[in-house]
Amino acid sequence: MFINFLSQKDLFLIAGPCVIESEKMCLEHAMVISKLCKQLHIPYIFKASYDKANRTSIDSFRGLGIKKGLSVLKKIRKNLRIPVLSDVHSIEEIKSVAEVVDIIQIPALLCRQTNLILAAAKTKKIINIKKGQFMAPFDMLSVIKKVESTGNKKILLTERGTCFGYNNLVSDMRAIPIMKKTGYPVIFDATHSVQLPGAGRGKSSGKREFVEPLALSAIAAGSNGLFLEAHKTPQKALCDGPNMVDFKLLERILKKAKQIRKIING
Repeated sequence: MFINFLSQKDLFLIAGPCVIESEKMCLEHAMVISKLCKQLHIPYIFKASYDKANRTSIDSFRGLGIKKGLSVLKKIRKNLRIPVLSDVHSIEEIKSVAEVVDIIQIPALLCRQTNLILAAAKTKKIINIKKGQFMAPFDMLSVIKKVESTGNKKILLTERGTCFGYNNLVSDMRAIPIMKKTGYPVIFDATHSVQLPGAGRGKSSGKREFVEPLALSAIAAGSNGLFLEAHKTPQKALCDGPNMVDFKLLERILKKAKQIRKIING
């Protein structure tokens, strides 16, 4: 499935539940969000993780695992005819993941792992690199060069906040125009940017009420797309519930974001 909208001026969306909780749940979420995006004429990429290997606690739910998880993503891609994205945490996963997804995501905490990045880039898939919470936006140029060294120039960059003391993140909107100078599309991850890492007694917490203002600020700053983890009932989600948005809030954010993008495009 060829993604032909990444270089256009129109807003695009990467969205879905944090983790694959079940096949039924993911299909339902993908259908609802896809329908919403069609109504709003927003290109859509489904996102969910088959294994969240970077959970705070050993007891936290990580997903269905690579075999079952990729089966779910493959079904969504085939049945709903929408592109899919998932993240990788080890080189051993990459071959199997590349056979299913349209975009391979490098998690923020692994964005300096050279061998992982090179292995993902060599698949010639689109690579979405999340900027680490510990990275300056201009430092992402070094990460880009790693991908480009393989001949792959299908790159997306995602901003998701910067460490601000203990258990807190802050979003510096200057990062968006700085990273856009690389010539690659820049995405703003509005839901992970409101996380409170490790602040929930052995798990991450979050401030959902700030997702909307940050997302809209990012569009005003020139972000090409939004990354929003969405869940039918965030309070019941098995991962990242406090910072995920429900479908009603997702719709409101997208409608406002489209209006802002229209102004930005003139």
